[in-house]
Amino acid sequence: MRHALIFAAGLGERMRPLTDHTPKPLLPAGGKPLIEWHLERLAAIDVRYVVINTSHLAEQFPETLGDGSRWGLRIRYAYEGPSPLETGGGMLNALGLLGPEPFLAISADVWTDADFATLPPQPAGLGHLLMVDNPTHHPEGDFALDAQGLLRSDRVLPRLTYSGIGVFRRELLDGWHGIVDDAGAREKPPRFKLRPLLEHAMARSLLHGSHHRGTWTDVGTPQRLAELDAKLR
Repeated sequence: MRHALIFAAGLGERMRPLTDHTPKPLLPAGGKPLIEWHLERLAAIDVRYVVINTSHLAEQFPETLGDGSRWGLRIRYAYEGPSPLETGGGMLNALGLLGPEPFLAISADVWTDADFATLPPQPAGLGHLLMVDNPTHHPEGDFALDAQGLLRSDRVLPRLTYSGIGVFRRELLDGWHGIVDDAGAREKPPRFKLRPLLEHAMARSLLHGSHHRGTWTDVGTPQRLAELDAKLR
């Protein structure tokens, strides 16, 4: 994989007051901004082009991260406007900056020790999601992973939680107008979640996954950020 997309456009409302003046991905954990951990791991697996979606306090990202050259990366910024476009709309908005090959997509507000090199650069079907054990704040999980590595949205098997990290083909977004039933999808630019597209791909057995059993944290509250910072230090 040569290209990656980092979702960094969220408002960080649950992280206030920390995010009143700093975007959540730029909050420090272990002595560096959260997003920097991802950039280092991407550089380590020879990703060279990174697109970062921005919205809330967008100007701080290029001020802090620059053009990516300090990591051997080329960073481009996809501004979504004053209101974030959600994961689906954000991916669609950034698509023109991503190459034709599959790309790695990462939520900026998670931390993990997962080795991105274990993810398939050419996923079977339309994508490959990294799944993790259900955290206490999300006990019901998201999707099931069967013995063949296929992801399923039914409840026959135990569910795992989507880590916010996956490899996707551009074709996942083909025909999104007919899949997403959301008022925001009719806005300009469109605003919609990625989940309906994932479930549509699952229904056609076109979405695979793997189970990461190591460390993963969804940095969704000040308390979780403080716990992660203490652990990393």
